[in-house]
Amino acid sequence: MVSSVDLTGKVALVTGGSRGLGHAMVLGFAEAGADVIIASRNLESCEAAAAEVRALGRRALPYACHVGHWDELDGLVDAAYAEFGRVDVLVNNAGMSPLYPSLDQVTEKLFDSVIGVNLKGPFRLSAAIGARMAAADGGSIINVSSTASVTPSPGAEPYGAAKAGINALTRSFAYAFGPKVRVNCIMAGPFFTDVAKHWDLEAFEQRAAKTIPLGRGGQPEEVVGAALYFASEASSFTTGAILAIDGGAHGNRGIV
Repeated sequence: MVSSVDLTGKVALVTGGSRGLGHAMVLGFAEAGADVIIASRNLESCEAAAAEVRALGRRALPYACHVGHWDELDGLVDAAYAEFGRVDVLVNNAGMSPLYPSLDQVTEKLFDSVIGVNLKGPFRLSAAIGARMAAADGGSIINVSSTASVTPSPGAEPYGAAKAGINALTRSFAYAFGPKVRVNCIMAGPFFTDVAKHWDLEAFEQRAAKTIPLGRGGQPEEVVGAALYFASEASSFTTGAILAIDGGAHGNRGIV
């Protein structure tokens, strides 16, 4: 019997796939049998991740583009279909949340950049690839949101607003592209990715002990199980779902 999380013969496209959660998902998909398109702004990083995928015996396409630039996304879609002829799984993972000193000093450029990468890009890619999936054999779209979308997030208000938009798009696109395309969302909590380099780790650990039921942040590999579930036939009756992978942090009404 074929495993319900077997992705043999499938093609997955992961934005922000060269590091952090995206990189973990890229390797998880490849280990499950999928070929992978790895997109990020840095081609060298994409090529390094592609080499890891090939070492697992799968095909890989590294592609550099800025997800927040609408006019670059058609090139990504065209390259993916030219190389593989299909995309079965789209993961809208790329994100950004630059620091700013205070709300009144958030510039229009910063605000537009955050909305562009976190919301506009996923909208465009989901629309373009989702339409092709719906016209063919179907597929799975996986958005990556954040607990900042549902809890107070001082210092990341534009980011939280954009991720709340991702939650809304998940539910709406599930209706728009059903029944052949499933659209779901991983609402990620605090993970020890590159972003964690900027954290006060001592303060975080003290706060996590009080506000996160599991008492800690997550490791990137801990998102892979949810991604495989949504990408595979294991979730064949799941769409429009927003699954928190956050150690329970979203259940706390305070600041996490």
